[in-house]
Amino acid sequence: MSTIHFIGGEKGGVGKSVFSRLLSQYFLDNNMHYAGFDADQSHDTLTRFYPEFTQPVNLDKFESADRIVETALENDVNVVVDLPAQSERFLKRWMDDNDVSALCEETGVKCYFWYVVDDGMDSARLAAAFLERYQDELPCVLVQNFGRGGDFSSLEKTITDAGITPKASIAINELHDGTMRKIDKLSLNFWAAGNLTERAEGTLSLMERQRTRVWCKKSYAEIEKGLQAHTSSLVPQII
Repeated sequence: MSTIHFIGGEKGGVGKSVFSRLLSQYFLDNNMHYAGFDADQSHDTLTRFYPEFTQPVNLDKFESADRIVETALENDVNVVVDLPAQSERFLKRWMDDNDVSALCEETGVKCYFWYVVDDGMDSARLAAAFLERYQDELPCVLVQNFGRGGDFSSLEKTITDAGITPKASIAINELHDGTMRKIDKLSLNFWAAGNLTERAEGTLSLMERQRTRVWCKKSYAEIEKGLQAHTSSLVPQII
């Protein structure tokens, strides 16, 4: 059974693309069929790090966005869609106008929304508004990115004050900044960053590789918490 994983968050700069890379690497490292869609035209992150698995998608053009569902129907695959900031209205229009929820329910395709946040108040308010609108329709995993802040008390208070209980919430720790910058500069996926050992320009040092492997292992444990929270969920009515 295929699953579509939308990676989003209305605020820019919260680390959506890093989490998209992490989730993509999780599926590949666990030998799970994977396909990526890069909807963030300003960064092309999945296209850059996973070119053999990824195709660009334009949510504002139905013929392009249709490939998300068509890919899920053609194969038993985990489809990861890296969304840009402020993309909710485009995603909603495509889903509503094509009744994607009915098609997914009919065909058994599941959908998750991984909502990525930093520790800022703007991010907290946007997350609370999104969860309030869609938490009963679309299984949503709240992803607290500790690479973009360390105090998420504002997020917790905002959600509590709104009377919202997320179905799942996970925390992704920060990878050492210098190591992450080097990974990005070398355009390495996280497997290559943690495992390539050739003594040549284009690889990390022993300790940098170790840091990357440890970070991935801890992040994967959080991802599994998010996935397990919805293993018994029925296919939802999608936004």
